[in-house]
Amino acid sequence: MAEGKSAIVFPGIGPVRAADSARFLTAHPVARRLVAEADRVLGYSLIDRYREAEARGAGGAFPEPARIAYLVGCLALAEWAVTERGVRPAVCAGASFGGTPAAVQCGALSFGDAVLVTAEWGRRAEAFFAREHRDVVTQSFARVPAEVLAEIRGELDAGGEWNEVACQVDHDFHMLSVREGVLDRLQDRLRAAGGLPLYVMRPPMHSPLFGALREEMAAEVMAGVPFGDPRVPLVSDHDGSLVETAAGVRELLLDAAVRPVRWPLVVGTLRSLGVRQAHVTGEDALWGRVEIMTGAFEVVAVKPQTAMRPRRRSAFV
Repeated sequence: MAEGKSAIVFPGIGPVRAADSARFLTAHPVARRLVAEADRVLGYSLIDRYREAEARGAGGAFPEPARIAYLVGCLALAEWAVTERGVRPAVCAGASFGGTPAAVQCGALSFGDAVLVTAEWGRRAEAFFAREHRDVVTQSFARVPAEVLAEIRGELDAGGEWNEVACQVDHDFHMLSVREGVLDRLQDRLRAAGGLPLYVMRPPMHSPLFGALREEMAAEVMAGVPFGDPRVPLVSDHDGSLVETAAGVRELLLDAAVRPVRWPLVVGTLRSLGVRQAHVTGEDALWGRVEIMTGAFEVVAVKPQTAMRPRRRSAFV
């Protein structure tokens, strides 16, 4: 591939076993330092709490310590890639939850504040969805082109069933929010169209329905958090625009509650900036692997396994 600029891209959070995550977080020197800092900020042992939460099955798929461990892992890998492998990103981007480590990486948010925001966001979201919109879920699915999805949504609309696109990952990979009572019919319809229903998200995110959660975060959490102008531009995962001010980064993180993720727009912006190499930094089974990414860039997966290899071997796969 022709020479060009590099980007650091943080994937959205996905399931990671505590034992697998802890192996990297306790053994890698950069990760250990960040874990120690997170422990000081939180007032508890992140690794111990992570293991306990997984053993109890507490907090759904992503309990508080799992979210923070994911944040720590992403940033440890990004720091390692910059300091040890000489990656010099011209721009950063993050998908959904990946927006928070992206804000730290571009210099707009301190690590300690990111830890606190992540913890508080999760606590408030859990309480919010325990009392409001309890029947809303988000179904992810592949192999359904946008025009077919438009037909399916039209059928739902005609039947008076509320639905919203929460995320577009690729041209044929989407996440759609619906009322839980519609879920079985939606899955059947997706299969009939040749689609592949994947996982169901509870709680959901990325919908204008959740404006009250955004307002709560803005007034009671983000209002006291200092943001700075990014050192390098940050690409919005909502519309592909460049975010270059402190206020813009704050709004970007808050808008994660109410605006859908449009990953093809991020890819388009990165290409227009001359990015040729995308370093997808963190545990990822989705965002760096979809065709829209692999067809546009040389995708470099920066993962715990590769960062733990001896220096004589390549760190990237």
